Amino acid sequence: MVQTYQSPVRVYKHPFELIMEAYQRRFPTTHLMPILVSSEIVNETLSEDKAQHVVERLCKLGFDVPYLLKKLTGVDYVNFRQKNSLDRRKRTLHIETFNESFSNRLIIKETCVYSVHPDNPNWTCFEQAASLDVKSFFGFESIVEKIAVKQYSQSIAKGKEIIEYYLKELEAEGITYVPPFKDASSLKVPAILTTSYDDDKEQSCGGASISSEELNIGASASTVDLQKMEKQFPVDESQFKLEAEYIQRYLGELTPLQESRLIQLRTWVAELQKGKVRIIRKQVPSDMTLLRFLRARDFAVDKAREMLSQSLVWRKKYQVDKILSEYQIPRVIKEYFPGSWHHTDKDGRPLYLLCLGQMDVKGLVKSVGEEGLLKLTLHTCEEGLRLCEEATERLGKPISSWTLLADLEGLNMRHLWRPGVQTLLRIIEIVEANYPETMGRILITRAPRVFPILWTIIGAFIDEVTRTKILFHGGTDYSEPGGLLDYIPEEYIPDFLGGPYQISSVDGSMVPKSMYMTEEQFEKERQSGCFIYDESVYKCVSLTKGQVHEEVISAAEKGGVICWDFDVTKQDVDFTVLRTKVSVPLKEQVSSPTTHGSPLDVLTSMNQLLVDSDHRSVIERSWKKDIDYFIVENPLACHEGESIQGSHVISVEGTYILQWKFNEPVNHPTHAKDFIESITSSKAKFMYYYEVLNSDDYRGSMTSLHSSQSGFSAISTTTSISMKSRKSLNSGCPSR
Repeated sequence: MVQTYQSPVRVYKHPFELIMEAYQRRFPTTHLMPILVSSEIVNETLSEDKAQHVVERLCKLGFDVPYLLKKLTGVDYVNFRQKNSLDRRKRTLHIETFNESFSNRLIIKETCVYSVHPDNPNWTCFEQAASLDVKSFFGFESIVEKIAVKQYSQSIAKGKEIIEYYLKELEAEGITYVPPFKDASSLKVPAILTTSYDDDKEQSCGGASISSEELNIGASASTVDLQKMEKQFPVDESQFKLEAEYIQRYLGELTPLQESRLIQLRTWVAELQKGKVRIIRKQVPSDMTLLRFLRARDFAVDKAREMLSQSLVWRKKYQVDKILSEYQIPRVIKEYFPGSWHHTDKDGRPLYLLCLGQMDVKGLVKSVGEEGLLKLTLHTCEEGLRLCEEATERLGKPISSWTLLADLEGLNMRHLWRPGVQTLLRIIEIVEANYPETMGRILITRAPRVFPILWTIIGAFIDEVTRTKILFHGGTDYSEPGGLLDYIPEEYIPDFLGGPYQISSVDGSMVPKSMYMTEEQFEKERQSGCFIYDESVYKCVSLTKGQVHEEVISAAEKGGVICWDFDVTKQDVDFTVLRTKVSVPLKEQVSSPTTHGSPLDVLTSMNQLLVDSDHRSVIERSWKKDIDYFIVENPLACHEGESIQGSHVISVEGTYILQWKFNEPVNHPTHAKDFIESITSSKAKFMYYYEVLNSDDYRGSMTSLHSSQSGFSAISTTTSISMKSRKSLNSGCPSR
């Protein structure tokens, strides 16, 4: 597996020319990097005007490796080639490095760039990228990979230290300014003066840049002209880069490899967002959000990316981002829920106080249902994220999680009411999946004897890392050393736990039965599953091999606009828009499988192609293309993880059909086993939304139509792009 590294942008608050003067002093060797045994110039070129200077060196490095590995390879040092390309006119230095030793067994590439800061010409930026691919190494591939990663991590930390050391040395010598390069004549074409130090050795350095293919996920082509859109609304690449000082200030201490993983995930998000129109900063998950998902998956980028994608699809489907602005806390929650935000702990984290033992679980579930408690929990989580951001700004240090103080006084067997426990488990599952690494510490006080029973039930559903953050205090030991005073300022400890702070919030008394839902309402709500809102605007569909799903739009008005928005969450689907002037027949109603008598009938009923009218096309096989029906939007292959938005301006009245098909290879051979595969094959899943806007509603907005496609799914504020309409207009309809 190829290991990659991408550094954040490190900023030196010194001019480029002074940084170059310091950089040159590290050659041929430096005591600050003992791993560099020697370096020898093997080729050097200098332009006539001295603006361009290229130096190639052969560097000998001594790695700290096991004795057995040294004996096996028969070498004490490893040779690397380094090519430095300095452009004094453009004020840039490109450094390319690759291994010359064992090049047929492993490939190590590194690219570094020094350049002028885009906002301050007197500052210098430094970026670094590298890749390691161990193909074979005498059976020691894993060991070699670990050694290389370790050594490289150490050299990364040394790089900035070396530059700063020589800057101080220059300052001690009285050198604090190096004049920038000035052209002798801007009209002359520079000739190249070449000095060869080793004609027998290879002159080329090979490509050292890291392939972007590893980060280019789900970026299939669309039928629309995205290149013109990108030219009209170019994406600023610099907005997706991270500076080291920013990381230190807002994200905290990260190892070089952790920084690299964050850059990789951020780059993936940025690449996918390029397909969106007029990206707004708010649309992209924050760096702290990306970091939380990385931590939840131990900085495995692929796993974090999958978790993040699933969470964003979930947020979009249930419109979670509207909770803070639209959610109204029910009266029963205000009066009888014993929990609220309560100042901060000693680390500056927001503190949430929950008197779990005083909670009438049954009364709350009976009053607001599982959905109501989930909405409250999500509202609390969203508020917690907002409080963390405010604390980060206020304290001048990163605050990414909060503390929960849960008092269990009064917890008894009534809290083990089965529907209540089921509700708690489902809420924990949703929070763990969508708000990872938000719980910094959990302080549990006055745990009664019944608590181990409850913990046995719910403990298995709590992430292992989260469980390590839980501190239990039974009896009154919360007031002893190692108790609450170690974590919460004394002035904020509640009075019922022996502190001075008077709590005026509700005491969690029993919810009156007059506030309960009726039995019919409660049972209906409990069986319907957990929905964030009463009705999601998105519909979910599963397709197996050979199946289609269609939405029929009858009597479409000329000049109106059909808009669609869908996310492919599993497998691949094909999407197209059709028009027909033939009346569409009603789908046949097929009887339930239980009404069939023979085993053959039951087996036949299992084939969804025959029985599920929702998964059969309304286009009859006898119909002819371009006579009975027409393709008005060319078929588009939509891959797993992609989000598709578009629209079609109705130019001809008639019946329009939005069609999704299970993606299959073209001209797939018919075979007897196809029937079984149609039943057992993996399902494609997607969720979609569409609407039809009449010409009056859309008048004045005809220039806001253009298609876009992205492998990223996120709720955002409404965006649009102005482009002139063409013969067939597809649009990225506003995100919802």
